[in-house]
Amino acid sequence: MSYGYSSRLIEANKQADKRHLGVLLGSRCIKADIPVSVIALHLGVSRMTVYNWFIGLHTPQAACIAAIDTFLETLK
Repeated sequence: MSYGYSSRLIEANKQADKRHLGVLLGSRCIKADIPVSVIALHLGVSRMTVYNWFIGLHTPQAACIAAIDTFLETLK
């Protein structure tokens, strides 16, 4: 099932620096087709925050890093 990641978001994620945790999260979630709303709910942030992480516009705050690392481990 596709959750409708736009081609614009996918391309922005591909162009962003994969060394950033939010961009890595985006790449993995796009590949696994996990909806942004699920990620936002799980991490306790807004969907817009997640989108901004995915494209490297912002980086996750320290309080979210451990939760993101744990979430990424579940995607392996």
